[in-house]
Amino acid sequence: MKLYALCDQDMLDSKGISIEEYIEIAKKHNAEIIQYRNKNADIAYIKKQLIKIRNIYDGFLIVNDAYELIEYCDGVHVGQEDLMDIDEDIHKAVKILRSVVTEDKILGISTHNEEEVLEANSLDLNYIGLGAFRTTSTKKDIVGTLGESLDSIAEKSEHLVAAIGGVKLEDKFENVTYSVIGSGLL
Repeated sequence: MKLYALCDQDMLDSKGISIEEYIEIAKKHNAEIIQYRNKNADIAYIKKQLIKIRNIYDGFLIVNDAYELIEYCDGVHVGQEDLMDIDEDIHKAVKILRSVVTEDKILGISTHNEEEVLEANSLDLNYIGLGAFRTTSTKKDIVGTLGESLDSIAEKSEHLVAAIGGVKLEDKFENVTYSVIGSGLL
């Protein structure tokens, strides 16, 4: 299983860890992808953080939501609610995103159940995040967890699957390409 490290600014701040320290930990665990997520900062601060990460990390860099900063990273990850903010029709929302996040860049979305995975199969994506696997401290709004059913739902995806939400380094899946781990690396 490949590691996809979630670098959440709120998590870093709450644990008193610098972005540089987190990136070094992710690199020690051979993270192939790092996603930078900051739900509270303005776009200028997020841009500054992306540039900082890019200067110390050579792998794939994904930004959460801030697709207008695509030139500073390798791709964008968007949640279901954020897609709906772009357009109520998820297909139109992804088309709009793809007009900015071109084919040479990575586009991923969050999914939470079999219905969303099946709908994602018809979208122009590179991967889906599927979960939450279990509860997590970085996401307070989790309604339910998929637990062991995550792997069987992942099998229905036509895209690469990243297991999200409370995933730990020791977790193993058969139908998942990436384990997305945030505070679990610390």
